[in-house]
Amino acid sequence: MAKSRQHFSSQDSSLSPTSVRSKEWEGPSRWTEYLGPEPSPMTSRSSRTAGPDGQIIQSAGVSHKGLNMQWVVQLTEVAEGLMAKMYRLNQILDYPDPVGHTFSEAFWKAGVFPNHPRLCLLLSKKFPEHYSKLQLERVDKVALDALHDNAELHLQSLEPWVQLLLDLMAFREQALRLILDLSSTVITLLPHQNSLILHAFMDLFCSFVRVNLFSEKIPRKMMLQMYNLLHAISRNDRDCDFYHRLVQFIDGYDPPLKGLKEDLNFVSPRIGEVLEAVGPIIFLSTDTRKLRNEGFLSPYHPRYPDILTNSAHPMRAQDLANVTSYREWVLFGYLVCPDELLRVTSIDIALVVLKENLVLTLFRDEYILLHEEYQLFVLPRIIESKKMAKSGRTKQKEADLEYSVAKQVEKMISEVHEQALLSCDAIHRERRILLKQEIGIMVLFFTDQPSLLAPNIQMVFSALAFTQCEVLWYFQHVGIASSKSKAVRMVSVEIDPSDPTIGFLLDGMDHLCCLVRKYIAAIRGYALSYLSSCAGRIRFLLNTPGMVALDLDASLKSHFQQIVQHLENIPKPQGENVSAITCDLSEFRKDWLSILMIVTSSRSSINIRHLEKATVSTGKEGLLSEGNAAYNWSRCVDVLESQLSKYASLKKLYFYHQHLTAVFRNTMFGPEGRPEHCCAWLGVASSFPECASSIVPEEVTKIGRDAVLYVESLIESIMGGLEGLINILDSEGGFGALENQLLPEQAASYMNSASRISITSTKSPKGAPGFPLPGHESRPENNASIKMLEAAVQRLTNLCSVLNDMEPICVLNHVFVLREYMRECILGNLMRRLLAVLKTDNDLQRPTVLELLIRRHISIIHLAEQHISMDLTQGIREVFLSEAFSGPVSSLHLFEKPEEQHTGSATETVCNWYIENIIKDISGAGILFAPIHKCFKSTRPVGGYFADSVTDLRELKAFARIFGGYGVDRLDRLLKEHTAALLNCIDTSLRSNRDVLEAVAGSLHSGDRNEREASIKQIVDIDTVIGFCVQAGLALAFDRSLAEAAGTVLFEGAPLIHSLLAGISKHIPEEIPEKKEVRRLRGVANNVGVVDNHDSQWVRLILEEVGGANDGSWSLLPYFFAAFMTSNIWTTTAFNVDTGGFNNNIHCLARCISAVIAGSEFVRVEREYQQRQSLSNGHVGESVDSEQSRLSAEASIKSTMQLFVKFSASIILDSWSETNRSHLVAQLIFLDQLCEISPYLPRSSLEPHVPYAILRSIYSQYYTNSPNTPLALLSISPRHSPAVSLSHASPAARQPRGDSTQYDSGYFKGSSSHGQEHIYDGGSSRSTEHRQQNFRRSGPLDYGSSRKVKFAEGSTSGNTGPSPLPRFAVSRSGPILYK
Repeated sequence: MAKSRQHFSSQDSSLSPTSVRSKEWEGPSRWTEYLGPEPSPMTSRSSRTAGPDGQIIQSAGVSHKGLNMQWVVQLTEVAEGLMAKMYRLNQILDYPDPVGHTFSEAFWKAGVFPNHPRLCLLLSKKFPEHYSKLQLERVDKVALDALHDNAELHLQSLEPWVQLLLDLMAFREQALRLILDLSSTVITLLPHQNSLILHAFMDLFCSFVRVNLFSEKIPRKMMLQMYNLLHAISRNDRDCDFYHRLVQFIDGYDPPLKGLKEDLNFVSPRIGEVLEAVGPIIFLSTDTRKLRNEGFLSPYHPRYPDILTNSAHPMRAQDLANVTSYREWVLFGYLVCPDELLRVTSIDIALVVLKENLVLTLFRDEYILLHEEYQLFVLPRIIESKKMAKSGRTKQKEADLEYSVAKQVEKMISEVHEQALLSCDAIHRERRILLKQEIGIMVLFFTDQPSLLAPNIQMVFSALAFTQCEVLWYFQHVGIASSKSKAVRMVSVEIDPSDPTIGFLLDGMDHLCCLVRKYIAAIRGYALSYLSSCAGRIRFLLNTPGMVALDLDASLKSHFQQIVQHLENIPKPQGENVSAITCDLSEFRKDWLSILMIVTSSRSSINIRHLEKATVSTGKEGLLSEGNAAYNWSRCVDVLESQLSKYASLKKLYFYHQHLTAVFRNTMFGPEGRPEHCCAWLGVASSFPECASSIVPEEVTKIGRDAVLYVESLIESIMGGLEGLINILDSEGGFGALENQLLPEQAASYMNSASRISITSTKSPKGAPGFPLPGHESRPENNASIKMLEAAVQRLTNLCSVLNDMEPICVLNHVFVLREYMRECILGNLMRRLLAVLKTDNDLQRPTVLELLIRRHISIIHLAEQHISMDLTQGIREVFLSEAFSGPVSSLHLFEKPEEQHTGSATETVCNWYIENIIKDISGAGILFAPIHKCFKSTRPVGGYFADSVTDLRELKAFARIFGGYGVDRLDRLLKEHTAALLNCIDTSLRSNRDVLEAVAGSLHSGDRNEREASIKQIVDIDTVIGFCVQAGLALAFDRSLAEAAGTVLFEGAPLIHSLLAGISKHIPEEIPEKKEVRRLRGVANNVGVVDNHDSQWVRLILEEVGGANDGSWSLLPYFFAAFMTSNIWTTTAFNVDTGGFNNNIHCLARCISAVIAGSEFVRVEREYQQRQSLSNGHVGESVDSEQSRLSAEASIKSTMQLFVKFSASIILDSWSETNRSHLVAQLIFLDQLCEISPYLPRSSLEPHVPYAILRSIYSQYYTNSPNTPLALLSISPRHSPAVSLSHASPAARQPRGDSTQYDSGYFKGSSSHGQEHIYDGGSSRSTEHRQQNFRRSGPLDYGSSRKVKFAEGSTSGNTGPSPLPRFAVSRSGPILYK
């Protein structure tokens, strides 16, 4: 055989699948690919072999009287490699169905088979007929020609997989020979006598069955037939080597169970004996009540809890660790050896296992439907046995018993499928609940009593193995559909995808493994002590009379002596240095296994029964029992980690990781979910890469990638749950329910509702207004919601604590630190929450409400921060800074904003809303500025609120607190940009109407009324420009309120800085031109409201930035503004006492006129100064010239303002008539308000043109008709003094300095007939700048009841604001002293 292979290889080694095999067919040398260059029979990954350590069997030797156990373990590993290859082929071919000849499109595109379906399917269906008999030319001539052209290429793609078929055939022959040899030579295969060899034998048996059952899932027939056809095409119609042997092999295993039954018929009785022997352990594992009541998995005796170490059932508890293997033995054993079901006890064993399983796992996630296979292949054999027994009933007595058993087995197999569909999930759920309780007790017990962990380590292994089995069963059966035996329809198994016990089991396993690793030194110390004591017992047993009488041969005796020496040479643990002891007991295990190989062989003169009889008579444990116990404890010394991996590894869950993720999401944050379980769910992924097979190198990359994606998916779910908990607490049903406060209008509604109910009435008014009242959460009916809130808080804190303490998750070269994910999650959720609460269903959220919501969310973050060893406060600052930053603060920062710099979307959203809805009023809500209330009002809601609900000082302060200086500066910049655009419109209008305005100016100075009216009518779009000016005035008013709010917030948060700015602003050098540092400082002071003349300074900055007012047409500004008096807008203008303004915001025009005239004059004078400097080359005295320029600017402003008042009054009074006087009152009040607003226009300048008696009469009528104003205030009038009569400020003189009450009466001297002042005193002009703006009340005559007027002897005092009445002291129409 070997020669023929070599001959073939020499002829064409490139195309033969056997060319890679240059060695002999027989023996382990052909399996080098599967075992590696230095085959190790036991590796850490082979948890199903006789032992998990790597050196148990390698050099155990093949005794002339013993068994060759090395091949047993090697062939088990070869089986794993073969199945890994078949699994990979299935993946490549998109999981075909060779039995039903169903192949997907991906199958043909995989590149393994030629893409000629008709030929391939014909060859497969006609197997085992030779291709020469199929007349392929008639089937598909084109495909056959294509095969001739590409035969070499197709041969290369099929060659490795045909080699797999050869390996399967060779494995079948070698494994079967070894199984038959073991079955015939091993004396006993009972678990309590020969467990090590039993497990090795049964593992090989099950692997043999698995490999052959799995081979049915690959297209063996098509592969062989197509390869032979291609080989014949390229080799002159000659069949490939081993073709006929492979045909015989595949045909004999079609279906595989047919060949398995024939091959294993000889070992069937031994398999039946083994299954009967493990039956009691299987029965025990299914009896949850017995397990619980008798404490098989409890560290203490359930009936005697004072006895801490439970030694009631030590061997049975240890056997439970192998119960998973026992169940597989039963399922595979009775499937391929159905005659063993006819044993009397077998039916109960099979029934128990079949009733709780629906699938039989072959490899990884590949399985066969268990009950379908039993009904197709086992049931016919049982029926045949029943018929034979029935026909032989008259011949032998045993026939009756055989017939009865066969009938029972037939009934059991027929009915157990239905029972399994109905009860398997309930059985395993009950078992999971038991394990949840027992493992929970174990964790608590061993955490409290760690010294008892070592004596009970075997019990811990049993609990871990039991739990591992249940977890795997759960995921193996999720989504399984099984066909009923008497129906075609498929029935899905009802597996609860939200079973919370899975999380408890994973967490319990994780905790137990952590405890074992934590106290590994104690376990090693206990095991070393046990082995030391065992040495004396074994030496004693070897010297007993029975052993002496056996007369052992020299080889066996030397092995026993070596065992004793190994045990006696074990180092003695002393003190606390156990962890430092390095002890390798692999040689001890090799020698003991060598002894077992000899004494369990029927070829040996001394066997296991002789040893037991010679030593058990001492009344103690027999020699083999002691040796087996020492063997087990030795593994707790140097290979404890591999033992732990064997019983607790969940690496197979990788193949169900999608179901794993789904169950996690359904259970983690459910009512019975526990946050601490997430550590175990994540930790499972660390073992996923261990599933990769060295036979398939690409698996390492794929499984590693999938493991990383699994962890990322779970972390995403955990962080989503964390966000959900935070958002639940942050909702109105969470902490929001504890913060209910009544708005003023809600309180009024409630009071009105309550007042309608009689005092004697028993009815409660609580439900009348329709909103919850503060304290409603304390009522008994709300206890449940409060408890849910407390549970959410508890779960949040627990989750944060668990994630904070969790060790990093390592998957290959990826490390996941949950603390970092948690920080990013919390801060990211804060950012999303901030952006979400900015808007309501209707529109922008009120800043005060927004601030409360943010503070509530931050309080929850601080609650979580107490359980996290990270600084979240700094992260909160970063979030708000990132959302508030929209560029450098213009008056503070000198750097330019980088183009790629992120700007805060929250700030942009809020600021743009204010510009669009309040300043521009794009929704047409009728926005009005109320000077008295210093806020904006609207005739209808702007979005969800009226304008005053979002623009009063309280709301703007909340805005400043939320977005800080960056937010205030951004809103200020948007207002400046909008105002700059409006000023540009004014500039454009001035330029376009320059000639007309010059004519208007000439006519005003000449007094030619007709020419003036004709010229004014030629001004284009005067009403449009008035609208622009009103909008600019609105922007000025809003920015002033914003500056006041920013100043208040600055004073609350940083009073020293506010005090510093307020003090510096009084001493800023007033020079023209200003230095850059002075200008920046004045801008900062202006932005926080500590500068007197906010409006003019603000407009001045705008004009300087955009280069405005640089044209000579701006000298015509007072005439242009005076022409506004002829607009039709005045016919619809009415004064409102309640707001202190007009119904169409025309009072904002006065603010605009005052600021624009002052700002433009400052800019003009500064430009003229710079021109003089450039012409004089700097020889003029700088300090003197700048001071004169400042005085000149102030004089020019006052002159221009007075010029405007003069001509405006002239136009107003000239246009008055008996038939047309509707506009007169509004225009006169407008001029009076202008005098009040402007710091450069005293009311005395209005007296020559509009006697104040007229204004007083107008105001008297307005306030008399106002129902809210007490008329008694009209009789109050201060005393007069010359200082007041000549004062610049009409209500009061300048602010007193120190405790002095004297006033500087020389503020300005003299007046012309037109009321224009030209000579100014330097000190008095400075006092103009220092006068506080709050001494000018909004409204010409504020008779509010809250006003208080104080009088000093001979002067007025402005401590609480000036009185509106002293303005009458400047009237020249006679004394107006009202008593």
